[in-house]
This record gives sequence, C-alpha cells and structure tokens, in this order.
Amino acid sequence: MIKKHPLAEEFPEFAEKIHELKVEDEDFKALYDEYDELDHEIYNIESEVDPTSDEVLNQLRIERLRIKDEIYEILKGEEEE
Repeated sequence: MIKKHPLAEEFPEFAEKIHELKVEDEDFKALYDEYDELDHEIYNIESEVDPTSDEVLNQLRIERLRIKDEIYEILKGEEEE
C-alpha cells in the first residue's frame, strides 16, 4: 500500500514538539517543509501520478531519510534540554 509518511506519524512521541518547532523556529519549519515536499513528490511517483526512473525515486528517498534523520536529531536535542 502506498502512503505518505508525515512526521507526526513517523515520530508520534514528538508530535507536540514538531508542532511547536514549526511555529517557533524558522529553520525547523524550512526543514519540515522540505521533508513534506519530498514526501509528497515521492508519494506522487509511487502512485504513478508523476512517473520517473527508479534511480530518481531512490535518490529522493535517500534525501527524505537524510532530512528525517536531521529532524530526529533536533527533536532528541530539544527533549534533552
């Protein structure tokens, strides 16, 4: 089943913190928006709305994962403060 991967579902334990940071931190908001746009683009490719090569799709997935890891590190750091 093809589905989107919103951050609130990927990190349910940080849902409230994600919302707070989106409102309060412009850098986090930009990173969040970049992740969301990539996730949407990947979803469209997987749904065959915007077909592309497997190589392009894999590169997009790698970039989404890199951003997700960066967001996770920010969220973990916020939790420790």
